[in-house]
Amino acid sequence: MEANPRNNGRLPAAFLTPGSSSFMDFLSHQSPEMLPGKRSLPPLQGAIEAPHGTTIVAVSFPGGVVLAGDRRATMGNMIAQRDIEKVFPADEYSAVGIAGTAGLAVEMVKLFQLELEHFEKVEGAQLSLEGKANRLSTMIRSNLAMAMQGLAVVPLFAGWDVDREKGRIFSYDVTGGRSEEVGYASTGSGSIFARGAMKKLYREDLTEDQATTLVIQALYDAADDDSATGGPDVARRIYPIVTVITEQGFRKLTDEESAEIARSILERRLEQPDGPRAALL
Repeated sequence: MEANPRNNGRLPAAFLTPGSSSFMDFLSHQSPEMLPGKRSLPPLQGAIEAPHGTTIVAVSFPGGVVLAGDRRATMGNMIAQRDIEKVFPADEYSAVGIAGTAGLAVEMVKLFQLELEHFEKVEGAQLSLEGKANRLSTMIRSNLAMAMQGLAVVPLFAGWDVDREKGRIFSYDVTGGRSEEVGYASTGSGSIFARGAMKKLYREDLTEDQATTLVIQALYDAADDDSATGGPDVARRIYPIVTVITEQGFRKLTDEESAEIARSILERRLEQPDGPRAALL
């Protein structure tokens, strides 16, 4: 959006007029064509081939929540990218993992980050975690027209609730419907397999280290049965993105930390291929 179309050193009146604290509302009034869900598509001759992100998992533990994702993006039966990042910080105390059409999803995340930052600057306070989850729901709902044409975005949102002093997880459907998950959640093509692994391994008293191991274990199990999910790639040194959100804020595990956990899981799987519960503990 051109902030200074006449090059006269002045901002347009829209930038100086008090209004909603939502940047998305402002953009929808001033330049609606810039919103991902408002763009027009050419007449479709078939399914749109675009890179898709796949499996995202989240697990809560007494001190916070862990959100992680594999690194593979697919386009039909092809691997479009082996090292895509699917988990991003939304703000200091929350993160979002993307599944679905990769390009639209990344753009939606950037808009979501800007939405939260804009609200904080205008209001002088952060949105509650519930409010952040609702804002993301509105964004997903605005993308419904694209979703009906095969360009769906289905993220997983997690964060530390500073009011309730605990980690919380929210899942969504393509219409923007929001559900709070208890304990663990997954989304994407490998979600059914990841959820099955987490169902067996999850406990309410997990430590942070056990929670990070659990999500990588779940992604490994998903990759074992879902071709669109990428498991730990030791040869290329590509490992899942793992983030932890606690009362101290957002933290992303280093490649070395993720690699160490992934290698320990692989070593145990070589010893016991069936992946018993002992692999986590």
